[in-house]
Amino acid sequence: MQQLLAYLEANRERTLAELKEFISIPSVSSQSDHADDMRRCAEWISAHLKAIGLEHVQVMETAGHPLVYADWLGAPEAPTVLLYGHYDVQPVDPVELWSSPPFEATIREGNIYGRGAVDDKGQVFAHFKAFEAYLKNTGKLPLNVKVLVEGEEEIGSEHLDAFVKEHADLLKADLVLISDSDMFARGVPSVCYGLRGLAYMEVEVTGPNGDLHSGSFGGSVHNPIQALAEMIASLHDRNGRITIPGFYKDVLALSKTERSSFRKLPWKDRKYAASLGLKELYGEKGFTTLERLWARPTLECNGIWGGYTGQGAKTVLPSKAYAKISMRLVPNQRSASIARLFEKHMKKIAPKTVSVKVRALHGGEPALTPIESPGVRAAVVALEKGFGKKPLYQREGGSIPIVVQFKEILGIDTVLLGFGLADGNAHAPNEFIVLENFFGGIRTTLHFYNELPGIWAKDRRKH
Repeated sequence: MQQLLAYLEANRERTLAELKEFISIPSVSSQSDHADDMRRCAEWISAHLKAIGLEHVQVMETAGHPLVYADWLGAPEAPTVLLYGHYDVQPVDPVELWSSPPFEATIREGNIYGRGAVDDKGQVFAHFKAFEAYLKNTGKLPLNVKVLVEGEEEIGSEHLDAFVKEHADLLKADLVLISDSDMFARGVPSVCYGLRGLAYMEVEVTGPNGDLHSGSFGGSVHNPIQALAEMIASLHDRNGRITIPGFYKDVLALSKTERSSFRKLPWKDRKYAASLGLKELYGEKGFTTLERLWARPTLECNGIWGGYTGQGAKTVLPSKAYAKISMRLVPNQRSASIARLFEKHMKKIAPKTVSVKVRALHGGEPALTPIESPGVRAAVVALEKGFGKKPLYQREGGSIPIVVQFKEILGIDTVLLGFGLADGNAHAPNEFIVLENFFGGIRTTLHFYNELPGIWAKDRRKH
């Protein structure tokens, strides 16, 4: 291991030069004028993986942008890790807010700036450098690796589900490893082991059969906007608890270990509220803020509209009002079940003065990898060796749909081993990754691949 770490240090400047070259390719998946850049980026990855010694490297076609596959399967007694990442990036607008050109990676104040620096080129590239250190110095890896780098993550991975289903045998592995997330804070390495799911709904409330003059008809008709507002207001009680019957039935409670781990994280409600410009936080009583953010389900009104909202006055009593409402879900809730409960409840509480339509627009399932699993245990050891600090456990409040797809299609859990920071400006101007996090990430992945086989074998003997 010392030899490998020395190799990484000796090649530090070359590694940065290669990362800059990777970032320089404007692989913006959402814009058709970058189609050639997308293919060029996939081919760049392919050439790089071949150069560092991975095998069976190929650019594979989808109905959209290409993806890259590679593997090294020379350790028959060891587990197989499927490394997933993406090479596509967000648009750079507004470009005038960038302090340096978005596709000319620039180092300043200990950070490397550029579109894709943290999401996800910098993070997935850290794994490439770990593979290189092993293969150039020992000629082998301590386990089997399959690499899948796609080009449509930033536009919803539209064709990935079909690809994974079609190539399930090719992608068969013991666990998935993803580095496309954040550490808890600067200097606080952490392992993310859980994600919330999502049920996204649209509600349409209809009153009269057309817009009416509010002077001529006001006082005789229930305004749909008012009716919808009353319905939404009733979806939480005074304690911030969601009032839909059966909503909490399948919620998996936090263990004592998890609650204890969350309390160890450096968190202050007052500081968090101030950063959001708030005097006081809000949420379900009986739980800490982190518990509410990561391990409790939520219901939020994401948008509400109806009637006249243009310039000046128009005294209209609208025919319709609309709202978009999302519910973040936790293990063991299912999005389709929650969507049905929501629709049933909204129709039940609707006053007789209006009619209601409810549409489910999107659903995604929560994901949880047990903290006692070999992958998470290996990540804990690797982070401590890579960053010199014992890591903490965390969940994420958002969703990563591919994690659920890997579980449902391939039957394997995912370890989220992220090296970004929440303030790294992913999707915004001046995106960056901290250089110490980038190189700490390389060291961590180096240790992860070394630690997992032993932990995995011990776990297999135990079971």
